[in-house]
Amino acid sequence: MLICGVDEAGRGPLAGSVYAAAVILNPNLPIIGLTDSKKLSEKKRDYLAGEIKTKALAWAIASCSAQEIDDINILQASLLAMKRAIEMLQVLPDLVQVDGNKCPKIALPCEAIVKGDSKVQEISAASILAKTARDAELYALDVQYPQYGFAKHKGYPTPYHLEMLSMYGVSAVHRRSYAPVRVLLSNS
Repeated sequence: MLICGVDEAGRGPLAGSVYAAAVILNPNLPIIGLTDSKKLSEKKRDYLAGEIKTKALAWAIASCSAQEIDDINILQASLLAMKRAIEMLQVLPDLVQVDGNKCPKIALPCEAIVKGDSKVQEISAASILAKTARDAELYALDVQYPQYGFAKHKGYPTPYHLEMLSMYGVSAVHRRSYAPVRVLLSNS
């Protein structure tokens, strides 16, 4: 049975896209060390992302932009990114297992597994690909908008990020529907 694991990264940050990945592992090419991406160092995540891309039967990464998040809300954007990633796969799985408690609207059997990124290898692999893809976007945004320090905080609402937001204002990649950004915009 081919299981596709799906997870997302970037629901909480104030800036950037939300990413989702879908992974079908190859049972003949096991990958040692797969777990929830939040439990791994950045160096280990980057290494495992390479292993996953090399050894998996199929993988795909998709995203929803800050604009899409503002238009349809973060939950719907996360589910849409998941749907996009699943639909990009070159191999059709028998079952899709998603981290969390909601499934995207897809035409395949799907089940949601709370804390799936710690329980299911395929979801762990997806969490690693989603996180490394999102981090790569934030490093790119850091070059584009150096004043915000995206490389440091990855868009999360740290005191430093909030301070830079109030100092430099809202960028094109900030999520306008998120409270700290919305409040800034309403005060300007």
